[in-house]
Amino acid sequence: MNRALPAVRLRVPTHEDAVAWHRIFDDPDVMEFHGGASAELSVYEELTARQRRHDAELGFCLWSMLDESGEVFGFTGAQPWERDWGPAGEIEIGWRLARAHWGNGFVTAAALETLERLRAAGPKSVVAMVDARNSRSAAVARRLGMRLAETYTTPVSGRESHCYRLEL
Repeated sequence: MNRALPAVRLRVPTHEDAVAWHRIFDDPDVMEFHGGASAELSVYEELTARQRRHDAELGFCLWSMLDESGEVFGFTGAQPWERDWGPAGEIEIGWRLARAHWGNGFVTAAALETLERLRAAGPKSVVAMVDARNSRSAAVARRLGMRLAETYTTPVSGRESHCYRLEL
């Protein structure tokens, strides 16, 4: 990446951030590779509560991303892979961003900050699970220095998912 990355602010998600995540992810473009539609608000309430637990217990989580005015516009961070398929036992880095903020380097900047926080917290490696059709997220994984390690077929959708890996 040749241009300077923007400054990012990350914070442990609050209960109120569940409402923001629900609102900004209610966009078919944002959710194209995540089931196509935003989940119910209760799903985001549980997700933000789980992230607060992860931060307290592990020292990392999916952090809310905030713009200059303090408004939440997505998340970036890491959490344990919790599904019964894929890279079991691994720490997954992930991101999701409001459409209006795409293409400005926010995810790359926040993911680089996430890697620094993960190194301080102690995991030895991190994975990124990316829908094989999601060229934007694959590009972010490569910018982070991650390499394609494995390919999985997701059980629900039957789609191909690429597992990128980085040793920390």
